[in-house]
Amino acid sequence: MAMKDIDFEIPAEVQEILQAAPSYIVGRNKTDLLNLAIRDEVDGVHEVAYDVPGKGRYVEANVCRVKNGIAANYTESYMRRRDPDCMVIADDYPTDKPRYHELFGEDFDVLRNETFEWLKTQELALFPFCAGEPGKGMDALVVAPANAGFFALGLALLQGIHDIEQIPKNFHPRAIIYVAPVFRHTRFDGKQMVVHDRHNDCHELFSYNLYPGPSAKKGIYGVLLALGEREKWVTAHCSTVQVITPYDNKVTLMHEGASGGGKSEMLEQVHREKDGALLLGENIVTGERRSIVLPRNCDLRPVTDDMALCHPSLARQDGRLSLMDAEQGWFVRVNHITHYGIDPHLEEMTIHPSEPLLFLNIEAKPESTALIWEHIEDEPGQPCPNPRVIVPRKAVPGIVEGAVTVDIRSFGVRTPPCTREKPSYGIIGIMHLLPPALAWLWRLVAPRGHANPSIVQTEGMTSEGVGSYWPFATGRKVDQANLLLQQIVDTPKVRYILCPNQHIGAWKTSFMPQWIAREYLARRGGAQFTPSQVEPARCALLGYALRSITIEGQSLPRILLRVDAQQEVGPDAYDLGAVQLGNFFQEQLEGFLHEDIDPLGRKIIDACLSGCDVNTFEELIPHPFIEQDD
Repeated sequence: MAMKDIDFEIPAEVQEILQAAPSYIVGRNKTDLLNLAIRDEVDGVHEVAYDVPGKGRYVEANVCRVKNGIAANYTESYMRRRDPDCMVIADDYPTDKPRYHELFGEDFDVLRNETFEWLKTQELALFPFCAGEPGKGMDALVVAPANAGFFALGLALLQGIHDIEQIPKNFHPRAIIYVAPVFRHTRFDGKQMVVHDRHNDCHELFSYNLYPGPSAKKGIYGVLLALGEREKWVTAHCSTVQVITPYDNKVTLMHEGASGGGKSEMLEQVHREKDGALLLGENIVTGERRSIVLPRNCDLRPVTDDMALCHPSLARQDGRLSLMDAEQGWFVRVNHITHYGIDPHLEEMTIHPSEPLLFLNIEAKPESTALIWEHIEDEPGQPCPNPRVIVPRKAVPGIVEGAVTVDIRSFGVRTPPCTREKPSYGIIGIMHLLPPALAWLWRLVAPRGHANPSIVQTEGMTSEGVGSYWPFATGRKVDQANLLLQQIVDTPKVRYILCPNQHIGAWKTSFMPQWIAREYLARRGGAQFTPSQVEPARCALLGYALRSITIEGQSLPRILLRVDAQQEVGPDAYDLGAVQLGNFFQEQLEGFLHEDIDPLGRKIIDACLSGCDVNTFEELIPHPFIEQDD
């Protein structure tokens, strides 16, 4: 295609690259990119390979067409999940992130020019899209090697694609993604790296790897966060779902948390045993299993899977938060789908999709059907913990279009087992109620938690920070903390809960706590309680515990509401876990005592660091979520 046939503005640097490149392809739609992904296949497999100085020809990924889409598998297990430390900043705008010149001892312009020169030697693919929602986001353009068509397809599934024959007349790209995977070998010792270079009129993002997580997914998230920081709004890291009860009540729940915190799972129906029961948990010490019977699930209407635009144009005057999806597709992790029948809804959606999907880290042969429980192995007998499928929004049954208002914000935490022998922070009951001030603190510290499957694993308890989206943000922590606090203050009718996943004390639970909380709160019409229904948790950082939960006439065991009541834990081990949690909060919150922190935020942090009780948090942001008894 000649450049004169491109009917939208192209930045000067991109024009120069295209004029010098041997050839280039402009993707008109996802079908173009799908065909590009497997164009040079041999025996049904397309090798995504590059000539790397000092290494020779290096294969990054193997790609094949399957009956339900495209399956791509990386040759390195390291490339099958996101490295949490892969972002650097190349510009001089305010940031708390590492700067390129500080890490590598030279100005980024050197590598930027090398990147452009390398792209000039490649057959290229490009396409326009909108990061976020038109009018609430940023026009963008991607420039990538044509042989990495699967990556371009993934980006188009996640973010959308403009047909160049129908492109908006006012399309003006202010974000550019340059994809150059060869440099991870020549410059970054084989590591993932994404470089953000913010300019007055353009946000450049350089992706030096082909795993979509850090760039096509979280890199675009960083672009939106930078835009919101300038315009004073937030793109929240959350899933959102409208829950319709068997009695036709509707509650909208927004679930936040670090990677692995249960966002995608909040959109799934509760998993059932073969006999239809719900397995609440299995005791890791005694082997005891506890179940309940729930005759009928609530209906679920998904809204967002991971990123939500909380744009000021959506704001309502009724004290609730309004949001809409920031993406066109969802990056769904399926490590918990280990065999047929675990999640029939997702299985049907991916086996018989309405349009081709992109499968990552899924074992599949050319022209077979990719099955989401067939995970590729990192090593013999060790399945990859981060198998993924990208599902277009419009392919999700019951999807909600446009904006919704939120009734309940939940926060998910991956928790390890806690026992007398091995005390830990796995002391969170099946559901806790949080005053807004305390809910804000949980969003500042945002623990990644136990056995995180989505990222390259780090030891101990680490923080994803500031709304759980800090790894993707390009600016300052204090600015994002202030935006989140103002958002909470401005939405006084929203209620806040905390849910664990994986373990409650000595009980292995998977994601059942948040599923039970969702079913319970929807049936009772929200998270409004009376003093007789709640009690302060033994650890003040956990807000309030419920005295009891009864769902469809069945009471949940108290040991799943109060971990200190578990025989395998007891008060002493619980208190040691509370100390771990308190130390983590102190370590993380001290970094927010910046001169620019909101005065109310400083009061909340100071109160927490002084060891205040839950009543103090309530007083700092009055919030009548606990009604008086009649």
